[in-house]
Amino acid sequence: MEKLSGIVKPEKTIPAAIEFVDIAGLVKGASKGEGLGNKFLSHIREVDAIVHIVRCFEDENVTHIDTVLDPARDIEIINMELIFADIETIEKRMEKTLRVAKSGDKDHVSELELLKKLEEGLNSGILVKNMDLSKDENNTARDLFLLTSKPVIYAANISEDDLGDDPDGIAAVKKLKEHVSGDGSEVLVSSAKIEEEIALLEPVEREAFAKELGIAEPGMDRLVKACYRLLGLVSFFTIKLPEVRAWTVPEGTRAPQAAGKIHTDFERGFICAEIIDFDALAGIGSFTKAREKGMVRQEGKDYVIKDGDVALFKFNV
Repeated sequence: MEKLSGIVKPEKTIPAAIEFVDIAGLVKGASKGEGLGNKFLSHIREVDAIVHIVRCFEDENVTHIDTVLDPARDIEIINMELIFADIETIEKRMEKTLRVAKSGDKDHVSELELLKKLEEGLNSGILVKNMDLSKDENNTARDLFLLTSKPVIYAANISEDDLGDDPDGIAAVKKLKEHVSGDGSEVLVSSAKIEEEIALLEPVEREAFAKELGIAEPGMDRLVKACYRLLGLVSFFTIKLPEVRAWTVPEGTRAPQAAGKIHTDFERGFICAEIIDFDALAGIGSFTKAREKGMVRQEGKDYVIKDGDVALFKFNV
């Protein structure tokens, strides 16, 4: 964004944004009202993915609900509360579906079968995201907004003393990775205490401080990238004055739908997209020069937007 703004010199620059919601208070028994209880669970229903921060350090000055450090146990406490909440959701849905299914309505009969399948899996301790569901079943399950259907990233919070070490050599991290190895979830290793210190520094100082600690990339940067991977997102840029702006769309989005992200008229009257890769534009330093040298491509309705594309959409309504 800084390089694009340097080239275009817009009145304003609007980066892509990913919102993290810090939801505290989930404890054993939350599904029954302990801690923040249902308030906590309702917050989770609104998110696209869960970042589960797991303690992987010993410190007698930092309290813990248990005296023994065990990331696998901590993960299972959370998972079981989410499972209990989902079972309750399914039971309520089954009551409504059952009444309509008795009339023989095929859609509700199919939904009832799926609800029973989900309930059986949850009662066996299987998260919905790990169940073997067909495409149609997944589509139906998505409408239920079940907590255990959400993708998860596990953030292993280590001691600052363990920074620079091989994460797999840290017993707690190794146990965490072994515990979640079967469900395809990504594990990020970082020290929240150090990340806090980095965040408080000026941008110029951050790089030097991180380098001194042997940190190649700040944890928040790695987390954002991991979330993009997890949710299958890419970003493209528009540089039409008065602004330079980044837009986020799912991988596989075609040019008209990407244009529609900016304005519905752009999609409805889509003609074509003028595309140049960010690196190519940054290298030549001018969109006009890039166009003169034939570096700007014209793409049609079937073009799939790629991460880092700089796009100018032409439309007519």
